[in-house]
Amino acid sequence: SSMLQASRGTVKAGTNFNAGADAEVLHKAMKGLGTDEDAILQLLTARSNAQRQGIKDTYKTLFGKDLIDDLKGELGGKFESLIVALMTPPIAYDVTCLRNAIKGAGTDEKVLVEILASRTPQQVKDIIAAYRQEYDDDLEEDVCGDTSGHFKRLLVILLQVNMIFSSLSVEDSKTALFKAGEQKYGTDEQSFVTILGNRSAEHLRKVFDAYMKMTGYEMEESIQRETSGNLSALLLAVVKCARSVPAYFAETLYYAMKGAGTDDDTLIRVMVSRSEVDLLDIRSHFRRLFACSLHSMIRGDTGGDYRKALLLLCGGDDA
Repeated sequence: SSMLQASRGTVKAGTNFNAGADAEVLHKAMKGLGTDEDAILQLLTARSNAQRQGIKDTYKTLFGKDLIDDLKGELGGKFESLIVALMTPPIAYDVTCLRNAIKGAGTDEKVLVEILASRTPQQVKDIIAAYRQEYDDDLEEDVCGDTSGHFKRLLVILLQVNMIFSSLSVEDSKTALFKAGEQKYGTDEQSFVTILGNRSAEHLRKVFDAYMKMTGYEMEESIQRETSGNLSALLLAVVKCARSVPAYFAETLYYAMKGAGTDDDTLIRVMVSRSEVDLLDIRSHFRRLFACSLHSMIRGDTGGDYRKALLLLCGGDDA
């Protein structure tokens, strides 16, 4: 299914790829006075991540320098962040985002929620291994040290990708959720956490349908009513991702740009990490949910080379 999945991205591998020629273009764009940002962004958005790694290796061989260091030396601001993100292998990028979310000033729970709720079990496994290799730390321990309560418990459950879930039947799950939420005074968050931590999206969708039939409420409505704060955000993300990962990311992008100011970190993270996965699907969900195109919203919300590069990643305008 990886081939099938890969075809839903907006960024494809460039044809007739020549790492040496590309490395030369980048070197020339950064040589001497001034920088040809346009040449850099046009090239890198037209290559897959795997090809960018090839360019990086060849650049080192040809010029004896680290391409990412050179780019950082020439670029600045959000545009630099976007280009560096594009140059980072996907799992390494997730690992860096998680590390910064945990070790930065205060914890950026939003990043923990987004990555751990949306990645496949195999990706989570790879992330845990890469995190250990990169930092010689245990991701689960770091998450535990930085979070608390039911929010922490659900994050830990999402990290247990090897666990075989006690297969509570759909019947039992919906009843337990009803009893945990709508039916009692005070909410039994633990039940929400245990049941929604089940990694099988297919199973969860059946539970949501059964829950709706039984209570007349969508799962999301109950979560919003019965829980709050980080836990609520994480439960909602898990439910939304079980229903549709691309729809979840369409919403994430919309709220990163809606209103005053832009959450550029989220905009960069999602556009880069979904560009070869499902950005085409994200675009169509975006159009359906918000009655405007992702392209037009990015265009209205960003500027300069940063905007140019984001629009190239976005691909077409579904106006």
